[in-house]
Amino acid sequence: MNIKFIIPGKNKKTFVEAGIDEYLKRLSKYCKAKIIYIDEEKVNNINQKEIKTALDKEAISFLKNAGDDYIILIDIHSKELSTSEFRECFEKAISKNGNISFIFGSSYGLSDILRNRADLKLSLSKLTFTHYFSLLVTIEQVYRSFKMINNETYDK
Repeated sequence: MNIKFIIPGKNKKTFVEAGIDEYLKRLSKYCKAKIIYIDEEKVNNINQKEIKTALDKEAISFLKNAGDDYIILIDIHSKELSTSEFRECFEKAISKNGNISFIFGSSYGLSDILRNRADLKLSLSKLTFTHYFSLLVTIEQVYRSFKMINNETYDK
């Protein structure tokens, strides 16, 4: 099983990076997990047309990296799930494909191309997080889900 976390740009916060590295290490017991960084498209004139064009270009890059994976889109405009609901959806994703790509939007959000292609869309919270904090939370929830699926206690 392969899990990809596809995200635009590069994280510049070492405290977040340390958490991401820790959970990636923990995940290695259950799967091959990696982070794929794509280039965030530049928007010169901030208007709806330019933003849409940039998001559509990013979507092509996201989808190229995801391939035929089961795609879980982290989208603030989608449904919030409890940890148990997340685990159920995650377990279904594993059984359907085995390879999963989590996709996180850029500064301007997500293209409808991604929303239409995603197998599952979810919001982490009504609160707004940076992309990389969202990545850390998602990786932790994936790890927690594996622990639950395997009837293991969660080491806090």
